[in-house]
Amino acid sequence: MSPTLSDPAPADAGFIQRAAELTSAVRETSPLIQCATNQVVANFTANVLLASGPAPAMVDVPGEAGEFAAIASATLINLGTPHEAQRVGMLEAVAAAAAHGTPWVLDPVAAGPLTLRTRFAHELLTHSPAVVRGNASEILALAGTGSGGRGVDATDDVDASVPGAVRLALTANGHDGAAPARVVAVSGATDLITDGRDAIRVGGGSELLTRVTGGGCALGAIIAAFVAAGRASSVSDLEAAAIAHAFYSEAAERAAERAAGPGSFQAAFLDALAAVTPDDVGAFVGARVSTAVVLGGEDPAGGMG
Repeated sequence: MSPTLSDPAPADAGFIQRAAELTSAVRETSPLIQCATNQVVANFTANVLLASGPAPAMVDVPGEAGEFAAIASATLINLGTPHEAQRVGMLEAVAAAAAHGTPWVLDPVAAGPLTLRTRFAHELLTHSPAVVRGNASEILALAGTGSGGRGVDATDDVDASVPGAVRLALTANGHDGAAPARVVAVSGATDLITDGRDAIRVGGGSELLTRVTGGGCALGAIIAAFVAAGRASSVSDLEAAAIAHAFYSEAAERAAERAAGPGSFQAAFLDALAAVTPDDVGAFVGARVSTAVVLGGEDPAGGMG
């Protein structure tokens, strides 16, 4: 039976409260986020983090990446421009993250049609990322149920990714069927975040995010920050990743209201990230976020049902 989702239910009062509290924690604690990311988006990603509260550190050099992952609050691994030295640094970082309990996020940019990065993404999966974040085509490619999109652009929609996202969540390295071991976040018009058993949908945002270099890639860094703060606040990785999406979408909507186009949107987006309050995020979750249960995802023995 292919996994499907139950009928959506609005976010409850507890989730709304946790969304506001976690946003406040991200602002107040300023988690240190290591970004081993692609050269096209590094500057924008750093600025997005700074505007949102966390501290960015763009450390991907072999010999240093592992050392830094050991002290970072969380690590982002983004495969946008995976040159050889960076791949070495990324492997050092994820090995150190696993050894020191540092949560890390994998963004498998353009996985599927490009052989090198697809193989490398599968290698990285064996080091147990807390969250895998991508578009529908990238997620389907990693799950083995799709061939990827057109470069960095998705050719599949989020609803089509549900079986692949569930499978990818439940086949985490070392997963024994006793508990979800990985969160998968699929970006689209309505985002899907799942741990294979429960799912959260986040609406809103702006199409202008797709017209700015790094609009999706920087989201991976924000997810890392919210997961880091969530673990310190006893918020699940699933909810933390969803709240990160809500925070990002709320800021994007505000920026789009002021922008005349992609150029002014980029500046307005950074301003909006800095201006969004915890109560704003709580209200957004109450209005635009829904929850569901995965049906037919896993049998009691741990296999796909």
